[in-house]
Amino acid sequence: MSEFNAIDTIGNVDPGRSTNAVTAVPAAPSAAAVAHFESMFAFETDCADVFAALQSGTPGFVLLDVRSPALFAAGHVPHAVNLPHGKIVASKLAGYPDDTLFVTYCAGPHCNGAARGALRLARLGRPVKLMAGGVTGWLDEGYALTFADSEEDR
Repeated sequence: MSEFNAIDTIGNVDPGRSTNAVTAVPAAPSAAAVAHFESMFAFETDCADVFAALQSGTPGFVLLDVRSPALFAAGHVPHAVNLPHGKIVASKLAGYPDDTLFVTYCAGPHCNGAARGALRLARLGRPVKLMAGGVTGWLDEGYALTFADSEEDR
């Protein structure tokens, strides 16, 4: 076994050898891992779950595209409402009941706009989740974008 390989010839990991960035920090205990991963679902959802909810006709949330109006016009998730993350203020949300769940998304994993929007919503006391993957994830799942900007689209 080389110093860069902590796996022996039959595939067993040698737990006493931390030879890379992955193994250098021990994994969390199972109970902590369960709590962490369960809590993730309180903060985010994925494109497939959003798609299924939208298909149901009663999604139970408002989907917010927090990108610029120009990017929204260039293609967005059907039924999304455009509200750029920098413009999320209480007055823009006045038409929604206080318990409305918002799901934010942006361009994709390379963009932090969805997190910025989610943070602004949370600071305003609004329930919020982030759609992991954003537009990139949506397209990767094979779902289409729309270019419509009408009430029927929302």
